[in-house]
Amino acid sequence: MDNIMVVEDEDSIREFIVINLKRDGFNVIEAATGEEALDKLWLSPVDLIVLDIMLPGIDGYEVCKRVQVQRPGTAIIMLTAKGQDTDKVTGLQLGADDYVVKPFNPSVLTARVKAVLRRMRRKSPAKKIKVNDVTVDTNKRRVTVGGKNIELTNKEYELFMLLLTAGGDVVSRDEILSRLWDTNFYGDTKTIDVHIRRLREKLNDDPAHPKYIATVWGVGYRFVMGENDV
Repeated sequence: MDNIMVVEDEDSIREFIVINLKRDGFNVIEAATGEEALDKLWLSPVDLIVLDIMLPGIDGYEVCKRVQVQRPGTAIIMLTAKGQDTDKVTGLQLGADDYVVKPFNPSVLTARVKAVLRRMRRKSPAKKIKVNDVTVDTNKRRVTVGGKNIELTNKEYELFMLLLTAGGDVVSRDEILSRLWDTNFYGDTKTIDVHIRRLREKLNDDPAHPKYIATVWGVGYRFVMGENDV
């Protein structure tokens, strides 16, 4: 059974889509915001995302960009209330596989979902992420830096990927804690600092002159995306 995520902030529209997709035999995960979608995507990889463009907070375009890094190979169908070609082109250029303009017939959306999934099965899914001299094989959960394999624990890998897939944006300690640790965890954010230190040691990264992980004092950490990104 294919897993579909529906990201739509309007409850009535989201429920309408979910009901129709479930009726056609899909397993459906719901999200009302871009942030919620990305959080759930960490825990439950999906085959396809039905993604509204106009979302509160992180919009659909930004979610689309992050999904390409966080879960490469995930198909995306954009939903838009706008009929302009520029909006459609923007979504497709960012990596979306198709788009549907609101209002739409549910049978049309379901047909698009099935068509995109068929195309995706004929493709070889993306397996690697490369940023500068860092390469990540997401299927094998393997990280190499400058061709050298870096042995990471599961938690170190998840932390590394969280920073990498943020695309250079700052990730706060609180956000790291909420995403990577159980909700029943009663420790403090110093736990994050310890894991960051271990990651830096394994990456041979100097915190004073960071090549990979930079500290944003009083906030959190960010991944350095290039030589000029410090």
